[in-house]
Amino acid sequence: MTDPDATPSPTPRDGDDARAAAEDPRPAGPVAGTAALVDALEVLRGRLGALRLPLHTPGADAARGDLHRAVDQLDDYLLPRLRAERAPLLVVVGGSTGAGKSTLVNSLLGEPVSAPGVLRPTTRAPVLVHHPLDARWFSTDRVLPGLARVSSGTAAAAPGAAPVPDVDDDRRPPDPTPGTAALRLVASESLPQGLALLDAPDVDSVETANRELAAQLLGAADLWLFVTTAARYADAVPWDLLAQAAHRRAQVAIVLDRVDPGAEVVAEDLRRMVAEHGLGDARVFVVAEAEESGPDALSDGLLPEHAVAEVATWLSGLGGDPDARAQVIAATRDGAVGDLVRRAVELADAADVQESADARLRDVVRRHHAEALAQVEAATSDGVLLRGEVLARWQDFVGTGEFFRGIEAGVGKVRDAVAGFFRGRPKQAPQVEQAIARGLESVILDAAEQAAERTYAAWHGDAAGAALLTGLDLSRAPATLREEVGAQIRGWQDDVLALVREQGASRRGTARALSFGVNALGVSLMVVVFASTAGLTGAEVGIAGGTAVVGQKLLEAVFGDEAVRRLSAQAKERLSGRVDAVLRGQSARYTAQLDALGTADAGGPGVRDAAHRVAAEARAEQASRPDPEGATRPWSGGLLRGAGTVRPPTTDGVARVPDTHGGAAEGAPAKDRASRWRKLFGRKDPSP
Repeated sequence: MTDPDATPSPTPRDGDDARAAAEDPRPAGPVAGTAALVDALEVLRGRLGALRLPLHTPGADAARGDLHRAVDQLDDYLLPRLRAERAPLLVVVGGSTGAGKSTLVNSLLGEPVSAPGVLRPTTRAPVLVHHPLDARWFSTDRVLPGLARVSSGTAAAAPGAAPVPDVDDDRRPPDPTPGTAALRLVASESLPQGLALLDAPDVDSVETANRELAAQLLGAADLWLFVTTAARYADAVPWDLLAQAAHRRAQVAIVLDRVDPGAEVVAEDLRRMVAEHGLGDARVFVVAEAEESGPDALSDGLLPEHAVAEVATWLSGLGGDPDARAQVIAATRDGAVGDLVRRAVELADAADVQESADARLRDVVRRHHAEALAQVEAATSDGVLLRGEVLARWQDFVGTGEFFRGIEAGVGKVRDAVAGFFRGRPKQAPQVEQAIARGLESVILDAAEQAAERTYAAWHGDAAGAALLTGLDLSRAPATLREEVGAQIRGWQDDVLALVREQGASRRGTARALSFGVNALGVSLMVVVFASTAGLTGAEVGIAGGTAVVGQKLLEAVFGDEAVRRLSAQAKERLSGRVDAVLRGQSARYTAQLDALGTADAGGPGVRDAAHRVAAEARAEQASRPDPEGATRPWSGGLLRGAGTVRPPTTDGVARVPDTHGGAAEGAPAKDRASRWRKLFGRKDPSP
């Protein structure tokens, strides 16, 4: 195994032999151990993509942000990484404005591939530097699939940067359109094959798009190399991102740049903050402030080799060993999977809250409109409607005195009285119909108006409902409701007349019924309906002037007792159905807002099940991994500038490499050294 603590003695070899030696025997796509995990993640991706959290419920804003980050985590990192396990280790260099990220990258490579400065013209086109043999990994959508590519041949390339070869691949991302973010790809022989450096935009950029792109790139990193300065290492914005990295157990190393001599206390304070934020395993590198002249001065914009040697040695050792790279990738990937599962379960809980809010709002609508229907049914059953204009028109229609005394004399005389009555007053029936229609209309409109007011008040007092009311006039019944109610009442009156005709046609007394007048019999049935369920007695009978009794006697004289009871029940049922249709239409003004959001089935159980499956497949995949300890790989590719030259030359001109990784110095017995993983990250194994 290559020892990353020592100066890398193997030198890059030219030709096919070196390339063959660098080949990784693992398959390019998902291996058997990860195929099931990829399938589970794809199912989870589909269910998260269908998840909607539109209602203003407690924690919904944070959940929507988590949903966006979870989808990005899958699209930008987990799925591409698992589908292409042999892809190079992607080290994203991030940090605050002016921290020296680009200068560090250029200094590690020994060539100006990324333009430094506070005002960077390349911030919208982050620079990704790779070994020439790794070009195809980055020119297709297997890595960072959401970003377009700009090769050195089509953009302002840095001197010495090799062009990215054209690739005939259906997965190649489209060319960028003006104003959109894109990766600028630069090939460099200085990198070990299997290692790539990405200079990301500033995490605290004044431009929102740059900040979002920086966060996206950091989320897609196998290893985050965070660069800060002695003056700005405690800034809040970077630590928010570092806290997120700690939460998902991402692999992180920190470069403290521009440290003045004697300011070691700054490095110690940074290490304290790193530990407090859950990043105790993160490596901390210190880069001294460049001087204006002398061996520590910038040369052609590059830091001295010894200034970046510690970082270069560490990255070169990491990049030159496929097993070491695989462990870093696995550690970050495992942390990302664990974080995704946790996030998905919380999103499923948030979806359940959405469903509960949806059900609560629908129940409000249902309850108030059910009350409105009950209000109408009561008003059309307890005799209230038989007062006022309806009573006056009915009394004009049936008359009083001799006719009532005739009814009281017996049914036989009633039939004779009824025949003469209907022949004498058929033209007055429409007046009663009109009065009934106006009375019904008033009752229904009043009930609908109250339901609208109560529903609006209840929704307005609920945060989830209040947000849905914005811009909508739902506090009152609409102006078009009167016309709709009128049409339903006319339809019901036609229903009543149809019932009378049907009943007359089913009996031998058809001629008698028709001779009496269908309209008059229909009006009588309407009057009976309005008092049929309450049974007017005593004072109410006196108030209504015997209204229901007269109507019922008239109908019984024609159709018989049993038929009248059946006709009354049918007419009442049809009236209730039409009133219910009106009120359901009014309810739909509210429920349509929820239907459009789809929150009745927000998808929480499906997301939760998919997350549990991912967790199970991840455990199985981790258990099936071979033990990498003891494996060795030859060095492949180049060495970063300064690798192995940790200190400036001494007076005798010999560069010495101190023990910078926590193990024994070069030449110490192997048994006295910690494992490679412990030396790289302070861990015994890559398990999160």
